[in-house]
Amino acid sequence: MQKLTAGLLGLASFAALATPAFAQETTEDRSFSGIYVGAAGGYDVQPNDVGSRILFDRNLDGNFNNTVLTGTGGNAFNPGFCNGRATQTANVACRNDKDGWAYYGRVGMDVQRSNIVIGAVGEFGKSEITDSVTGFSSTPANYVMTRSVKWESSIRGRAGYAADTTLFYGTFGAGYARIDRSFSSSQSTNTFTGRGDRNQWGILGGGGIEQKLGRNFSVGMEYMYHQYQDNDYRVRVTGPAGTPFTNATNGGTVNGTDIARSDDKFRWHSIRATAAFRF
Repeated sequence: MQKLTAGLLGLASFAALATPAFAQETTEDRSFSGIYVGAAGGYDVQPNDVGSRILFDRNLDGNFNNTVLTGTGGNAFNPGFCNGRATQTANVACRNDKDGWAYYGRVGMDVQRSNIVIGAVGEFGKSEITDSVTGFSSTPANYVMTRSVKWESSIRGRAGYAADTTLFYGTFGAGYARIDRSFSSSQSTNTFTGRGDRNQWGILGGGGIEQKLGRNFSVGMEYMYHQYQDNDYRVRVTGPAGTPFTNATNGGTVNGTDIARSDDKFRWHSIRATAAFRF
């Protein structure tokens, strides 16, 4: 979050410095109307998923409200969970979720009437973030579920106010992303098979500042919030009868156990620079 805060402070400084420098020219001289192409790039930061865990459906009825039990009836996941990636089999340390760089191409169109600007923008790009959650069994063993962004596209409306050659705007719209999921475990007794739709719909919203530099070129800074529903990924745990995941004598079934993440929304914040060429 420190990088995100620094970026927002930079955004404010950019506005303060850029507006006086170009105040001698008016929006009539360099309107924001027209079609443009451009790029956006910056750094993505995830919120802290405190309390996230792995859920279990032992009898395969679609309800993830069961406890995996040992042969003696104890909680097989008594060591607990962490909102990150395991560094060993015992629940003593987890690696934090990975923040990372993001880069997008964009095309859009704006219409300016007096000082009011309205338009639409479409984007396609990629983020380098990854988000994990880990469960620890008393074996001991770890069970790690990870997701990342393969690609993201969005189409958004935007509206703003042009003060001479500086545009202050807000933007909101729909996103469509391919979310890659993976599963790993330090134990090899059971077999783990993942399933679920990788393509997910979501929402994006934020705002920014855009500064014209000449009639056709502009630069800016932008904050964006991303949120995707990610609640259909399942891992079926099968294997020898009598393991905690396939024990039919204490509430389970020999057909195995389904596991899922408790945090069913994939969310992150972006702070990024933008550049555009207007035709």
